[in-house]
Amino acid sequence: MKYTELSDADCAIAQALSVVGDWWTLLVVRDIAGGVTRFDALQRELSVSRKTLTERLKALVEHGVVERRQYSQHPPRFEYHLSDAGLGLLPVLIALQDWGTRHVTGDGSLTATTTPTSAEAARVHGLVGRKIPALTLTSDRGEQVDPARGGWAVLYCFPGAFAPGGQGYPPGWADIPGATGCTLESTTYRDRFADFDRIGAAVHGVSTQRPDQLRAFAEHVDLPFALLSDEDLALAAGLRLPTFRAAGVDRFKRATLIVDPARTVRAVQFPVVDPAESVDEALAQLTYFK
Repeated sequence: MKYTELSDADCAIAQALSVVGDWWTLLVVRDIAGGVTRFDALQRELSVSRKTLTERLKALVEHGVVERRQYSQHPPRFEYHLSDAGLGLLPVLIALQDWGTRHVTGDGSLTATTTPTSAEAARVHGLVGRKIPALTLTSDRGEQVDPARGGWAVLYCFPGAFAPGGQGYPPGWADIPGATGCTLESTTYRDRFADFDRIGAAVHGVSTQRPDQLRAFAEHVDLPFALLSDEDLALAAGLRLPTFRAAGVDRFKRATLIVDPARTVRAVQFPVVDPAESVDEALAQLTYFK
């Protein structure tokens, strides 16, 4: 495929599109972010010809979006990983996903939830059997945490929770379907934490809020477990988790993942209609699997 150079040298949008404007290129970035890093696996995932994939990977490496890392010397074999520039594209992927969900497959309304029969719900439930990609998130305590390392875990993704006296909820928050209930969800996990700990399951709340915002909230409600910040959208993009945009910030729609010691998603809750009841459901699912 031949590319036409965009002549508008002063427009950063035009220059960016000259690198990633081809739709196959963004799909390659999407799948690498999801942990698919080897050529054959990428080809299977994308159902693309070897020639097309070779061209896209070569261009991404030349532009510094993707890095090659050798994992075999005889024969020489390479994995493909996102560079810092590639990681900088993750918000672009999330924006495209959100726009597509809201304006292409949806009716254009702003919502933090969905219907159980929606294509979005089907995509999230399709995560069962999928491995969590290798990544670390910053906790509210300032530590780097791999959310899927160390055994069974429940990851509950929530839109946003705020402590009194600090940054308040975005304007119109209560009018966004599915946005409210984050405090109730977290405090219910707090109250049931001993039950999760008894069966050896970790609990992590995950939000796109900054670590300091999460820390203020965690201290306010006295949480015994860490809240993790996905402010760079690594987990959101890696798993294509559902998001919505409010007050200029990409935020998770409420969803819960049950993850086993092999980093595999074993069960999913989405949409979450009752935040408190979802905690009991997560405990029951973990008890069943363990």
